[in-house]
Amino acid sequence: MGDRVSVLVVGAGLAGLSSAMFLAQRGVDVLLVERRPGTSPFPRAVGQNQRTMELLGFGGVADAVRACAPEAAEFRVRIAAGIRGPAFQESVYDGTVVDAGVLSPAAWGMAGQDKAEPVLRRRAEDLGAELRFDTELVSFAQDGTGVTAVLRERGGEATTRARADYLVAADGGRGAVREALGIGRHGPGSLSHNISMIFDADLGDLVDHERPTLHLLRNERIAGAFATLDPAAGRYLFSTTYDPGDGESPEDFTEDRCTELIRTVTELPGLDVRLRAVQPWEMAAAVADRFRAGRVLLAGDAAKVTPPVGGFGGNTAIGDAYDLAWKLAAVLDASAGPGLLDSYDAERRPIADRVVAESLRLQVSRGFAPGEEDEEDEEDGEDTEKVSEQQKAVELTLGFRYRSAAVLTEDDDPADEEDPYGPTGRPGFRAPHVWLRRGGGTASTVEFFGRDFVLLTGADGGLWAEAAGEASARLGVTVRTHVIGEEPVDGAGEFLARYGIGASGASLVRPDGVVAWRTADAPGDPVRALSDVLTTVLAR
Repeated sequence: MGDRVSVLVVGAGLAGLSSAMFLAQRGVDVLLVERRPGTSPFPRAVGQNQRTMELLGFGGVADAVRACAPEAAEFRVRIAAGIRGPAFQESVYDGTVVDAGVLSPAAWGMAGQDKAEPVLRRRAEDLGAELRFDTELVSFAQDGTGVTAVLRERGGEATTRARADYLVAADGGRGAVREALGIGRHGPGSLSHNISMIFDADLGDLVDHERPTLHLLRNERIAGAFATLDPAAGRYLFSTTYDPGDGESPEDFTEDRCTELIRTVTELPGLDVRLRAVQPWEMAAAVADRFRAGRVLLAGDAAKVTPPVGGFGGNTAIGDAYDLAWKLAAVLDASAGPGLLDSYDAERRPIADRVVAESLRLQVSRGFAPGEEDEEDEEDGEDTEKVSEQQKAVELTLGFRYRSAAVLTEDDDPADEEDPYGPTGRPGFRAPHVWLRRGGGTASTVEFFGRDFVLLTGADGGLWAEAAGEASARLGVTVRTHVIGEEPVDGAGEFLARYGIGASGASLVRPDGVVAWRTADAPGDPVRALSDVLTTVLAR
């Protein structure tokens, strides 16, 4: 007979582990399988933006992820011929450009994937998810009521079966699930083939351990990326390319060759190199043509792959996982209709298209061959470019907009993004962060979100609490109401303006912190209005 679960997750990267964690947190019976023996030793996706940290906060792991890496006032990306010497181009990202207190209560995280994945794994297991490593998906088939998967432990011949209501494919850009479904991809596709090496060595004063830096190196002998992973342990990462078209393969990167490459890039011919891990990977840019095929849903790199520049890949993987988790949980407990899952593709695929386009733009801007520096490239110009790039990233991660049947967008409103520094509270956008006075301290509106639907109203909106109670009972959906003006109090007087409602109006926010609907003033029949909205949003 095999295992019977509500959701089978394939893959234990950021998307898979986050999916298992968020699903288990909502009481969903989930089984995750991963063909590797454990989580990744490679940092790969480094850094968590404010939106991601909000989601991880909803999952109860934001503090643990933030504690994985020391806080840095700034992070430097440096393009140069070598680790020493002048840079062709340098960008510095710091907290003075993006004010966390204005945009979000969540601060940025700096954890690499190698540090974040174990945190997600522990949390998922603590919440009751079953995680099986060294277990591969051999095949799967779906029908009208579920998915049957054939599983096999690494090194074994015997197979077992698992039956699930839904399957989340988080098995990476080369994963078998998307290909088995016949789902194509659009975009440039493969950009380069790479080898990453983690090694320990005593580099002395070659690198600045106090200032996190990603070195993008370009010279006649070698090109690649170099970064410090753990300064206390003397652990570093070097990644370079190889060309299958010239007959090169990962097997060519023996221990001796890797050691020689590291000595070349550090310009230390006698360096004592202790290799820890070597892994091939492909840089690509592509988005799946569909994120859903029946009862199978794609997440993370299975749904889209993007160049690492900009740091969007891992962050959008966690965003995929959260969106999937709350919607799957609602469908499984019958508080939503199966049609709600259609909104996953409608909402997340446009986000994937945007982040891939932005990553490609950044890749091109940093990938030109080194040349003579323009004398007019003054420091002020570099600062302007830095602000521009960070502003674009902020708009992409905090100013995005969802358009689907799960959002009641207002008429004649074509905007697909907005400046997060001037949020409008329109449906489809992330619900604005506003500081409130509460219990002698302060709290953000964002802290209300992450579990159930939330109805926020002004000081004259007390009738909404009763309306929400009746609508909830009628539909079997939990709606939590907060009247801003009683407790908590809008001390700065920003709430109504940022949410675009009057004192008796209301804003309905989804479990993911996105505005589903709003009304400037109380309607004549608030119970009916709210019931109709919830029925539409939840595809009832």
